[in-house]
Amino acid sequence: PQFCWNNCIMALSENPEEFGHIDFILLDEINEKAFMANLQRRYEKGKIYTYIGEVLVSVNPYKNFDIYNDEYVEEYRGRELQERPPHIFALADAAYRDMKRLLADSCIVITGESGAGKTEASKIIMRYLANITKQVQVVEKIKNLLIMSNPVLESFGNAKTLRNDNSSRFGKYMDIRFQADVSFKPLGGHIKTYLLEKARVVYQQQKERNFHSFFQLLAGLTESQLAALELSKDPQKYYYLKQGGAEACCTNDDKVLYGEVQRAMSSVGFTAEDQSNISKILAAILNLGNTEFKDKGDGESCLVSNPDATTCVAKLLGTTSSEIATALTVRVVAAKNEVVTTPQKMAKAAYARDALAKILYERLFQLVVKRVNTAVEANVTKGSKQMAMSVIDIYGFEVFGVNSFEQFCINYCNEKLQQLHIELVLKREQQLYRDEGIPWIQIEYFNNQVICAMIDVHPEGMISIFDEECLRPGADDDKRVVIHMDKTFSKHDHYSSHGTGKKELKNGVEFEIKHYAGVVKYNIAGFMDKNKDAQFQDLKRLLYNCNMSTLKEIFPEGANPITDITKRPTTVGTQFKNDMIELVDTLQKQEPHYVRCIMPNANKMPREYNEELCLNQVKYLGLVENMRVRRAGYAYRMPYERFVKRYKVICPDTWPSFKCTARQACEKIINFYHLEQLVSYGKTLIFIRTPKTLYYFEELREAKIIKYISVLIQRWVRGHLARLLVKKMRAVYLMFLRFRKMKVRFWINQLCTTYHGCELMPDFGKSIPIPSNVPAVLKKAVVLVEKVRQNWIARRKILALSPADQYEMRLKVHAYTELAGRKPHWRFQEKWIGDEFSMPEKNQNHMQFQQAMRAFQDLNADTARLYSTYVTKLSRVGKGERRVYTLCDLHLYRLDESYTMKTKGPIKLGEIKAISMGPGNDQALVLHCVPEVGDCVFYVDPQRPVVEFAFAVWFTFLRKYKQKLPVHITNEIKYTPFQKVECTLQLEATTAIKKPTFKQTGKTSTTLLWPK
Repeated sequence: PQFCWNNCIMALSENPEEFGHIDFILLDEINEKAFMANLQRRYEKGKIYTYIGEVLVSVNPYKNFDIYNDEYVEEYRGRELQERPPHIFALADAAYRDMKRLLADSCIVITGESGAGKTEASKIIMRYLANITKQVQVVEKIKNLLIMSNPVLESFGNAKTLRNDNSSRFGKYMDIRFQADVSFKPLGGHIKTYLLEKARVVYQQQKERNFHSFFQLLAGLTESQLAALELSKDPQKYYYLKQGGAEACCTNDDKVLYGEVQRAMSSVGFTAEDQSNISKILAAILNLGNTEFKDKGDGESCLVSNPDATTCVAKLLGTTSSEIATALTVRVVAAKNEVVTTPQKMAKAAYARDALAKILYERLFQLVVKRVNTAVEANVTKGSKQMAMSVIDIYGFEVFGVNSFEQFCINYCNEKLQQLHIELVLKREQQLYRDEGIPWIQIEYFNNQVICAMIDVHPEGMISIFDEECLRPGADDDKRVVIHMDKTFSKHDHYSSHGTGKKELKNGVEFEIKHYAGVVKYNIAGFMDKNKDAQFQDLKRLLYNCNMSTLKEIFPEGANPITDITKRPTTVGTQFKNDMIELVDTLQKQEPHYVRCIMPNANKMPREYNEELCLNQVKYLGLVENMRVRRAGYAYRMPYERFVKRYKVICPDTWPSFKCTARQACEKIINFYHLEQLVSYGKTLIFIRTPKTLYYFEELREAKIIKYISVLIQRWVRGHLARLLVKKMRAVYLMFLRFRKMKVRFWINQLCTTYHGCELMPDFGKSIPIPSNVPAVLKKAVVLVEKVRQNWIARRKILALSPADQYEMRLKVHAYTELAGRKPHWRFQEKWIGDEFSMPEKNQNHMQFQQAMRAFQDLNADTARLYSTYVTKLSRVGKGERRVYTLCDLHLYRLDESYTMKTKGPIKLGEIKAISMGPGNDQALVLHCVPEVGDCVFYVDPQRPVVEFAFAVWFTFLRKYKQKLPVHITNEIKYTPFQKVECTLQLEATTAIKKPTFKQTGKTSTTLLWPK
């Protein structure tokens, strides 16, 4: 529910003495006189909207106000209902936000008399909803279709009446479907209509017109187009149009609106054939109205006296003149598989003519609604959720000089809606009190359930009595219906007639119902005929058999054989009752909002106020009752935070600040002025019993605020000056910052210019120094830039090498990193050739070597040979034995000089645990392996660098296992041969020998002598 915590604020912003109260519940006195005085004062000051709590009262100004533009849309978007002055935008936004917040369907019920502005209000709401939803192409299309459907429905469903130039002659329930997710984008909509006033097609009162569609057709078409439709420009030539007198004429607006309607029909999906057929049907109805009859002389039958009229109708509908004439003057009835034809008297023929015109227009209107619904229907994917926001433009309470069946249905509709409205208002109030923990105060109000039951309860309600009379064979007897109602409701407080004691009512003709809005006298004449709404089956067959696809679509039952006996259709009254029950059930499931529209005068003049007319409407709408219910108990309620924020200035315990909760601060303010008996405290709201209490707070606030105004002005000025100083300081710092950024950008641009194109230089720009004048903020960054540059140059040089040279370079880089100066002379400047024995220029027996290695590789799943050379290994007896060692990607192969494997097998790469070498020029190398294999001790052929062999093993191990092998550099290498104890290999350079020699110096020690 929307609360009234801002009423007092807006009451001050709009002076009640000048403009009246913006909310009727702010009135000091809750009575009819005070209500009317406030309504008149606001209307005369141009304030057409006023609240009754959450209900919006709208008075038709009969002129345009510039209060619906985009600026006002933004002003009310997302605002609480009473956070801004009363406006229909506020109500529409509240309904939209309720739907999003509660994830429940929402609706806006618009009621009021014809001419009160209901249709315009519904259009304003639709435009507002279109403006506040997201602007997406698909969404825009849907919104445009919903808006474009309005002129089409108004053309076929609206007419000029005594009170309204654009009166809706049907009830309309339009819902807009939204996607139930964070986007809440419109998906489409649906329109349902109630009780089209089709009697207007054949009869209008003086100074009223038929439906707009007829006059727009005559005004919008050219003379040649009208001639093709057997029409002329002058509406006075047509019986169905001229009954309203001089007012029944075409206007320039009709001509303009015809073009708009045609464009709108194209937009919502009407094909060119549809529009052509609709024009023909409208023309046929006008020509049908000119059909006249004359008696054949026997008083029991008649014939068409002007066949030209039926000829025009037949041409337009695609049938023959004789079939039209026969359908009007002869009644065809099927009974027990027999077909009976009965000639009709003139009165019956005229009745059939009017019935044909009414059913044609009614079905045409239903087709228009169906086409519009097809165009705007929500396209919902399976499983997706949607919310609906409905706008209900429904009839207002009607009381005329002669009230007939239409007024009976309309007033019954208002009784149902009034009952629902009061129940929902009370329910909302009760729920609020319950949520806040405030005791509920029982409110006495008039419950019109007894009136609704008198009308619609089955089987003793008025509608059931009407249906019972319609079922009787023979002619309808309206007087018998009144007698039946006299017996049934003789003791009912809300029914009276001549037979129940009210003698001023005509006996058997008039009866009165005491509605919630007042007493209405009804004339029973024509009730049964309108309730029965006879639709002759032979007329439907005639229309179905016409050569027009549209007629076949709207009269599908015409395809039934003539001998078929159809079920009696539901009466108009019962159908309307069922529609109202369904509507009420729908509204009970939605979050309702209300717009009550009032017509200020019957002359449709701006700034003219007819108090008697307005008073009647206020009664009919039950506004005083609504105000009384809303004001019962506590008139105002505010959140604690807002109450304290506004009124803390009036209490020294809360000004200028307080150190307690908002509720405790409220209690301090109330207790300071000893007003505990006039308020109650809820969980989140403070409830104020009377408006006078709130006005008292406002007076105190106004008196106190003057004392603090100088302090506030000083604070604002000082704050303003401080903010100016801060802005200047920020500007200075910003200038410094931008200057520093400019220097950085300048140096970076200089750097980019200096090294531009260096990738084309032979040395890749290595000789070009970094630009000087480096900004201080980039001092550390320059070091990183230089490192990145050197890495880039190195990478460019490496990428320029062949794959073999790149592999060699990687081995040397890893060797340089791992040795770290521990072995000064490791012959990095020499060419490392890798797999020597596979090269023809190095090995004459390379083919034999490759054949032998392929066999070993296939056996052990090796895929690549990486290194091969001669080595001299230390044998078990301490002697040197010459071998060929070959490194592959998975194994190290130990072969003799004939390339055969003399040992137990190759060493798996994963069995190697460390590498040891000497620090000098010696070629000694020890591969430390797992105990099951034993360490491998040898020296590499002097022609090949020992470091190449060592790091070929090291790098292959790294790529395979992602781990580094330990590399030891020492003159005394500890090793453990296979199945022996730990031994020592000493390295010694001497001039006494010319080639390397292993020398046994002890049981567990060996010396490798190396030529000096």
